[in-house]
Amino acid sequence: MKSKISIIGCGWLGLDLGKTLAKANFKIKGSTTSKHKIDILKAHAIQPFIVKLQESGISGDYSQFLTGSDTVIINIPPGLRRNPSKNHVLEIKHLIEAIESHAIKNVLYISSTSVFENKEDFPTITSKTRPNSTSNSAKQLIAIEELLKNNTKFNTTILRFGGLVDETRHPSSMLSGKKNVTNPKAPINLIHKKDCIGIIQNIIENNHWNIILNAAYPKHIDKAIYYTEDCKRKNLPIPQYDYSIKSKGKIIEVTTLVQLLNYHFAVEP
Repeated sequence: MKSKISIIGCGWLGLDLGKTLAKANFKIKGSTTSKHKIDILKAHAIQPFIVKLQESGISGDYSQFLTGSDTVIINIPPGLRRNPSKNHVLEIKHLIEAIESHAIKNVLYISSTSVFENKEDFPTITSKTRPNSTSNSAKQLIAIEELLKNNTKFNTTILRFGGLVDETRHPSSMLSGKKNVTNPKAPINLIHKKDCIGIIQNIIENNHWNIILNAAYPKHIDKAIYYTEDCKRKNLPIPQYDYSIKSKGKIIEVTTLVQLLNYHFAVEP
């Protein structure tokens, strides 16, 4: 009998992740903040719960959502674009307390490669590189990573994804036709949703706990070249780039992930 998994955040990535894990015979509980998603989760063999993280605490049936699960996957963005003053770290602190009280064995935290600063020399980022970005969002993600990593009451694996894409969600659509797009020479660090799910499933099925992994497709074309070609392929207006300011970026190196998980990327973004 495969273990029970609670997925906090069944949005664009979490819903498809839940579907995939359910098909692999895991018992899946999924949280959402929207009542209209209840039937969608049920239709894909995901037991649905309304759970909302807030600075004041957790609302909804979070106790039943966590009860009996071996693993919790935390897959919620900080939401700081909409609410820049929000204390997302405090929200996660409440969640950690709940995880502790329900004797959860394993936590998989979906973080972001945005915790690393973009620089003019395009540094190569490995799993051992220390996060150093100073943006509000990055600082909160880094603080959450530390809280989870230092907690001895459960195992934690931190998985930092590059830019997530699939056939329906791609930066080309947002950049198409824009002018003065910055950082044209910066290398891209994208990853397809299918690989995100494949990596998560690999970690869970092979019990890869208490590690930190960065994940992006191992091909780092210049931003301008990549998006120009992609827009041409899709018959979209080509973005215009600003070359007057030196580009800043980074290269997300994934040798550790590939070797440790014996993982082969399935889709080139």
